[in-house]
Amino acid sequence: MTEQMQRMVLASRPTGAPQDENFRLETVDLPKIGDGEVLVRSHYMSLDPYMRGRMDDAKSYAAPVPIGGTMEGGAVGEVIASNHPNFSVGDFAFGMFGWASHGKAKGDDIQRLNPDLAPITTALGVMGMPGFTGWFGLMEHGRPKAGETLVVAAATGPVGSMVGQIAKLHGLRVVGIAGGAEKCQTATETYGFDACVDHRAYDTARDLRKALKAHCPGGIDIYFENVGGKVLDAVLPMMNQFGRIPVCGMIAWYNAGGLGADAAMEALTGPRIWRTILVNYLSVNGFIISNHFDRYGEFLHEVGPQLAAGKIAYQEDIAEGLENAPAAFRAMLTGGNKGKQIVKLI
Repeated sequence: MTEQMQRMVLASRPTGAPQDENFRLETVDLPKIGDGEVLVRSHYMSLDPYMRGRMDDAKSYAAPVPIGGTMEGGAVGEVIASNHPNFSVGDFAFGMFGWASHGKAKGDDIQRLNPDLAPITTALGVMGMPGFTGWFGLMEHGRPKAGETLVVAAATGPVGSMVGQIAKLHGLRVVGIAGGAEKCQTATETYGFDACVDHRAYDTARDLRKALKAHCPGGIDIYFENVGGKVLDAVLPMMNQFGRIPVCGMIAWYNAGGLGADAAMEALTGPRIWRTILVNYLSVNGFIISNHFDRYGEFLHEVGPQLAAGKIAYQEDIAEGLENAPAAFRAMLTGGNKGKQIVKLI
């Protein structure tokens, strides 16, 4: 067994979009495992938008990655050493092993995978944290009802695509918002959305709103928020009374902060936002999925059979090599990925 591993560390905190100099690829000794721990050689690792927040030294729901620390993230791979009774060498597992070729963890903190049931990459996307996020946010905070209209931003990502497909299975009209004609085609043809609007085709929130109205003539009952920015500005005035907004992410603002450098001049102000929420009796719920993993088994029980039956589709965008993770991450933050962004390590 090799005695060394590679890891990608945070070399400095980015200002705006992350750059190459914010990361450093290191070769270090393999960690030793203690009682109850396992060592995994990662085959694939996940890239997710929340990781951008971990790069900032700012108050949040989780501590930032320290300078010189391994970038945080989930990965799947093969157990190569085990001091835990439930894991043997050769088993496959998911854990928070980070941007690294290998990782160790307590056996109680990782999930055994059966590659005969589904590709191990699905534990990073459709059947992992992103898919679970979409299902939980919609079912718990969206409270879908047949006949309603749902709009979901970042529609072809692993969260948005799950939201839309589950909503369709519950009898809703589903309208996606995505970046580019190709992604909009994917939303309708692959994921079965009723319509999808290309936000890149419209310079202002007002114009985007006009396009949305053509597909949501009766207004919007549920808006699943992944983006913020001009998309939120376009959608919020269209919300029906007693509408629900699960707030999952705000990727439009992750690099720029605040409203972002390119925010439209007519962007909604704080008073207008709160008045819209008040007079339309809206329910707006922020949630962090790590607080709700007690529901993960329920998600697997409901969605697993639907995936196996072909009722849930998914896409994966796989980059090659740990050294290319920063470039893939930057592209993902600006919509350059097609489906769940993954990095293949071996």
